[in-house]
Amino acid sequence: MIPSVNSIPAFDIKQQYSTIEAEVSAAVLEVLASGRYIGGPAVTDFEQQFATYHGVAECVACNSGTDALYLALRALNIGAGDEVITTPFTFFATTEVISAVGAKPVFVDIDATTFNLDIGQIAAAITPNTKAILPVHLFGQPVDMTAIMAIAQSHNLAVIEDCAQSTGASWDHKKVGSIGHIGCFSFYPTKNLGGCGDGGAITTNDPAIASQLRVLREHGSKIRYIHEEIGINSRLDAIQAVILQIKLRYLDHWNQKRQQIAAYYQQYLSQIPGIITPQELPGGVGVWNQYTIRISDPQRNGGSAKYRDLVRSKMQEKGANSMVYYPLPLHLQPVYQHLGYQSGQLPVAEQACHEVLSLPMYPELTQEQQDQVIYTLKDCL
Repeated sequence: MIPSVNSIPAFDIKQQYSTIEAEVSAAVLEVLASGRYIGGPAVTDFEQQFATYHGVAECVACNSGTDALYLALRALNIGAGDEVITTPFTFFATTEVISAVGAKPVFVDIDATTFNLDIGQIAAAITPNTKAILPVHLFGQPVDMTAIMAIAQSHNLAVIEDCAQSTGASWDHKKVGSIGHIGCFSFYPTKNLGGCGDGGAITTNDPAIASQLRVLREHGSKIRYIHEEIGINSRLDAIQAVILQIKLRYLDHWNQKRQQIAAYYQQYLSQIPGIITPQELPGGVGVWNQYTIRISDPQRNGGSAKYRDLVRSKMQEKGANSMVYYPLPLHLQPVYQHLGYQSGQLPVAEQACHEVLSLPMYPELTQEQQDQVIYTLKDCL
C-alpha cells in the first residue's frame, strides 16, 4: 500500500496562480492604474494573440463561454424553427443557448470510447430544418472534424465548435476552433486556459461573421447609442484580458503536463479490472481538461450510478477527490421533456452518466499524488 499524502483536490487553481503571481499582479495593477477597465488595448491585444495562436483571422472576446455559443448562433441567424444537432453528454450551456435563440436541439448519441458525438449517427438526424452541427470537444479530446466538415458540406450546414474544455487541442494538425465556421471558448477558471473570473471568445476566418459578432456583443450597436438590432452586453473586461495574455504564454507547457499526467494514469489504470480508460482518436491531440474513466459494477453487466457513487465516496474518505461529469444526459433533463426523448433512446450517453468518474487533473499534480489516486481507486473498487 502506498503511503497516504495530503488530501488531493479534483482540481487546484491556486497552485497555478502561485507560479505566475508576480506577473499577474503587475499586469492587473497596470490596468487598474490605466482606468481602461472595459475594452481598450488589453482586450484587442488578447484577441489578436488568441487568433494567432489558433491560426485564424478573427477573434471576438466576450463575457463567457455560454455567451460565445449564443452569439455564434445569433451571428449565423439560427432561430425559431431551426434545428441544431449536438450531443446529450455535455454541460447544459451547449444546448441552453440553442433553446435561447428559439431553435431546437437534436440529440445524437455518443461514442463509447471518446465520449464525443458518434459521427455515424449524425446523417440520420438531419432534416430540412437542420441548420448547424454543434460538436463538443469534450474533456479536451477533439472530435473527428474531418468527418464533421464532410457531412456539413454535403448538407450545406454550419459547424460551431464548442471548445470550452479543449483550448490547445488539435485535429489533423489544426487547432480546434479553427476548423468549423465558428469556434467557441470558455475561460472559466478551471479550464485549460482559465481566467480569474468568467470570460469567453469566438474564433472564425469569416470577417463578416466577426463583424456581426462585435455588433451583437455591444447591444446590437456599431455606433454608440445607435442600435441596429437586439444584441446583448457581453464584453471581456481588461483585467481578465491581461491575465489571459500571461496564461496563454504558458498554455502549451501546461497542456504538455496534462498529457504526461494522462499517460501515467493510462499506464496503470488500464491494467485494473473494472476500469475503462478514455481513448484518443488517431489524428487528434487532446489536452485533458478532465481525465474521465468509466467504472463497471462487478455485480452487473456494466456500471451503475449507485456503485460509481459508492466508489467515489470511499475514495473521498481516503483523501482522493473526484467529480462526476455528467450525472444526467441533456435529453432527459426536466427542461427538455417537451422534446419527447425517452429513457433508453440514447443508450451510450445514458450509460456513461452511470459510470463516469473524473479523476484529479491539473498541471501541478505530482506523481506521488497520482499514485495515491491510483492505489486508492484500486482499493475502493
